Amino acid sequence: MKVTVKNLCRRLALTALGFVAAAAGASEVVEQKIDSAAHDFRIVRLASGLHHPWAVAPLPDGRFLVSERRGRLALIEDGQVKYLDGVPQVSALGQGGLLDLALHPQYGDSHHDWIYMTYSKPGEKGTATALARAKLKGAALVEFEELFAQDRYSHPGRHYGSRLAWRGDGTLLMTVGDRGVTPERAQDRRDHAGSVLRLTATGAAPADNPFAGDESGLDEIYSFGNRNIQGLVVADDGRIWASEHAALTGDELNLIEAGANYGWPVATRSKDYGSGQPIGVPSMPGVRDAKHIYSGRFAPSGLAQVDSNYFPGWKGNLLAGGLGSEKLLRLVLRDGEVVDTEELLEGELGRIRDVRQGADGYLYLLSDSSDGGLYRLVPAQ
Repeated sequence: MKVTVKNLCRRLALTALGFVAAAAGASEVVEQKIDSAAHDFRIVRLASGLHHPWAVAPLPDGRFLVSERRGRLALIEDGQVKYLDGVPQVSALGQGGLLDLALHPQYGDSHHDWIYMTYSKPGEKGTATALARAKLKGAALVEFEELFAQDRYSHPGRHYGSRLAWRGDGTLLMTVGDRGVTPERAQDRRDHAGSVLRLTATGAAPADNPFAGDESGLDEIYSFGNRNIQGLVVADDGRIWASEHAALTGDELNLIEAGANYGWPVATRSKDYGSGQPIGVPSMPGVRDAKHIYSGRFAPSGLAQVDSNYFPGWKGNLLAGGLGSEKLLRLVLRDGEVVDTEELLEGELGRIRDVRQGADGYLYLLSDSSDGGLYRLVPAQ
């Protein structure tokens, strides 16, 4: 941007706005203008001091729910953070803890004011990825109900998944990681590990799931052979997109379909951490290939589709967050294929854990650190 008196005054005004907002505990402009191919945008910090936040759920009244991995659920209003009572006990060892959040599709109707959450549930034989729901009342969760827990508890700490996404038919998708110790579990359809599940709003298995009533697979499984999905979105056209952690490189963007096998660990572009040698083969019959392989060690977490009048040039695109890479990528889709990518952020926010579009049309990100933040992307004007 050319430096003129007008632009200099604009910069000073934005900086002053950021200082005033920070002092008031409200929003703070942290990046005044970031260039991109279709839309220049600004980054506004809405809250800070969050301890390894994992998921954000924007509420219809303008407040936000944010899960922290160590087992706290924050309610954020005007930059102020309040922690809620009534949160389930979690195993916060390693990658475990309080994980994803999703509102019922009819949230706002008093009969459907359910908040769904996933977490690592402790038990006598280890931990399991679990799903529960509750309602928000004042500063607490009430009417808590555990709806589902994976069938096999195992050593705590690794590869829980775990993302949620609603389909247009009212069913809920939930990802479960391979749990890290025995990757081959992802190829066993009688084990929830390494899969995408499809559930009803009360945690049951729909009768039309691909293996329902079939002894070859568990009723809840929708797809399998998935290592550790931490980005999940149902697009406007009904397609299900998932960002999946590989091992050493080879992170994938997959198009999830009923009954499909996505290969882990027998077919993957990933390499072994210790030896650096390929794991399995790149592709094989009967296995769905990834639609996109993220470059380098991307470490995907958080995935959203843009459908916002604030960003018309991004409509229909996916935004994918990266942890170790500290990147935010824009993926351009056409007929179920990735035809172009653009790097929107690299390092400005650190590790990006979650990416969401709110009902207000703005885009929201969480940074993953012991002093994490909630951020809003807005057009630069």
